[in-house]
Amino acid sequence: MKVADHVIERLREWDVEYLFCYPGDGINGLVAAIGRAEGPAVVQPRHEEMGALTAVGYAKFSGKVGVCMATTGPGAIHLLNGLYDAKLDHVPVVAIVGQTARTAIGGSYQQEVDLESLFKDVASDYLAVVSHPAQLPNVLDRAMRTAMARRAPTAVIIHADVQEEEYRPPEHAFKNIPSSPPGYVAPLTRAPDRELDRAAEVINAGERVAILIGQGARRAVPEVIRLAEMTGGGVAKALLGKDVLPDTLPYVTGAIGLLGTRPTYEMMRDCDTLIIVGSNFPYVQFLPEFGQARAVQIDNDGHMIGMRYPSEVNLVGDAAMTLRELLPRLRQREHGPWRRGIEESVARWWRTMEMQAKVEAHPVNPMLVFHELSPRLPENAIVCSDSGTSANWYARLLRFHGEMRGSLSGTLATMGAGVPYAIGAKFAHPDRPAIALMGDGAMQMNGLAELITIRRYWQDWADPRLIVAVLHNNDLNQVTWELRAMGGSPRVPETQDLPEVSYAAFARSLDLDGIEVDKPEQIAPAWDRALSAGRPAVLDIRCDPDVPPIPPHADFEQMKDTAQALLRGDADAWGVIREGARTKAQEFLPHR
Repeated sequence: MKVADHVIERLREWDVEYLFCYPGDGINGLVAAIGRAEGPAVVQPRHEEMGALTAVGYAKFSGKVGVCMATTGPGAIHLLNGLYDAKLDHVPVVAIVGQTARTAIGGSYQQEVDLESLFKDVASDYLAVVSHPAQLPNVLDRAMRTAMARRAPTAVIIHADVQEEEYRPPEHAFKNIPSSPPGYVAPLTRAPDRELDRAAEVINAGERVAILIGQGARRAVPEVIRLAEMTGGGVAKALLGKDVLPDTLPYVTGAIGLLGTRPTYEMMRDCDTLIIVGSNFPYVQFLPEFGQARAVQIDNDGHMIGMRYPSEVNLVGDAAMTLRELLPRLRQREHGPWRRGIEESVARWWRTMEMQAKVEAHPVNPMLVFHELSPRLPENAIVCSDSGTSANWYARLLRFHGEMRGSLSGTLATMGAGVPYAIGAKFAHPDRPAIALMGDGAMQMNGLAELITIRRYWQDWADPRLIVAVLHNNDLNQVTWELRAMGGSPRVPETQDLPEVSYAAFARSLDLDGIEVDKPEQIAPAWDRALSAGRPAVLDIRCDPDVPPIPPHADFEQMKDTAQALLRGDADAWGVIREGARTKAQEFLPHR
C-alpha cells in the first residue's frame, strides 16, 4: 500500500463521504489512489476556490467535516478564500494539499510555493507537512479532530514523492507517533453553579429582556423558546443564526445590524437586560448603548466570550446544557407591555415588508422576489444567499419555518459563495431542495461556471431541485449603495456597470431550466415552475437597481451622505430618490 492509498483509506475510516477535489500533478499520487479506492466519492468543481466553498457549504448543512483537495502552487493558493470563509464562520474543513517533491524543494522548482507560510494563518489551529510516511495516520487524524474540536479549517500538506512511497504504520518506538482509531465526540459542558446563580440574578432583575441568538444556539432551540417564554423577552437573530428559530414565532424580531429589522433595532434600543446565546455579533453600534443594559452571555468558546458587550456574567459552556441548568433558576415573568409591544412591532414589520415589496419598480422590485418566495418555501428547503443586496433581502424578507436551513458567508462576506454553498447542501442532503439567491455580479464571478458542476451531478440527487435566482440589474448594487450611503460618493459606472448576460439562456444551453422574469406578475408563476421542475432551474429576474436597501434605522449621516452623492451627479439620482421615497414611505402609512 502506498502512502496515498493509506490517506484515502483513513479518510474513509473517518466516514468522509465526499472529497471536493480539483486535480493537478502535485496530488497525482492521491488522485491515482482515489481511482483505486471504493470511496470517498469525488466532487469536481470548476475551480479550487469553489471546491473549498462547496466543502464549507457541505460542512455547514451536514454537521460533518468538509474535505477539499488541491495541487500545490496555484491550486493551493486558490483554496484560500474558501478556507478563510470556514475560519471566520467557525466551520470544520480539512484541506489536503500537494507539495513539490522533497528533492526539488529550495531549487525554485516549477510551482514551488512556501505552503507553510501560505496556510499558517488560515489553518492556524493545525497545519502539518508530511515528509515521511510514518507521520501518518497521526497528522491526518489530528487535522480531522482539530477541525471538529475547534470548528476551524486545518491543512495537511503532502509532498508529491511521499504520496508514492510504500506505507508502513509507525511503530511503538522512539520518535514514532502512533494514533488512536478515528473518531471524535464533542464534550458537553456547562458553567458552574455559582455563575448560573449570578446570571439568574441579573435576568430576574430585568424588566425589558432582549435575547440575541447566533448559530451557536442551533442545538438549543427548545431551551431558547423556553427562555423567551419565561422572561417575556423577544428574540433577535444574528445573520448566521437566521435558521435557528422560525420567523413564525410572534416574538422573533428577525435579523440584527445593517441588514436587520426595525423590531430588532427598537428592542435593542429600549431593553434593560441582554442575553446573548451562541453569537459573536461584532457590530456594537446595534447592541444596547453601553451602560444601558445588564448582560449575560452564553458561549462554548471561552476565548471569544465577553468581547462585544460588557456582559456582567459570562457562562462558558454548551448552550443547551447551560440553559437547562439556568432555566429552573429563573422566575416566570408575566407577559406585559414589553412583550406585547415586541409582538405588535413584529406584526407591523411583516406588513411593512409586504407593502415595500409591492412598491412599483422598473422593471421588477427585488423585494417582491423574496416576498413571493417566502410562502412557497418547502418546509425542508435549504436557502443559500450570496453577499450583496441579496443578503439584505434574505435577512429581512424571508420567513423561515419548519425544518428550513439557511446560510451565507456571514463574516468574510465573500462574493460567489451562494452557488457552491447550494451544491454542498445538495451533497449533504440530496433529498432536500436547495435555493441560491444571487446578485448578477456574483453570478458572473463564478456562479455561471458552477452551473456546469450542477449539470454534471444533479441526476445523482434524490430531489433534483436546485434553484438559482439571479437579481439581474447589471450593477454591482451593494457597492453602489455603500458608495452612496457611507462615503457620499456618486455611482462610478466604470466600476459598477456589469456586461449584459442572459443567465436563463446559459442555463438552457446546459439543459437546465432557464426562466426569464421581467414583469412583477411573472414572479410567482416563475417560483412555482422552478419549485415543481424535475431538474435544476435558473431564474433570470430583471430587477430595478434603484430600489434602496435602506436600513429601517438609517441614521442621519447615512441619509446625508446618500443625498450628497446624488447632488454630486449620480446618474441614477432621480430613480434613487423616487424608489427610496416610495419604499421608505411604507413605514409611515397608517398601519404603523
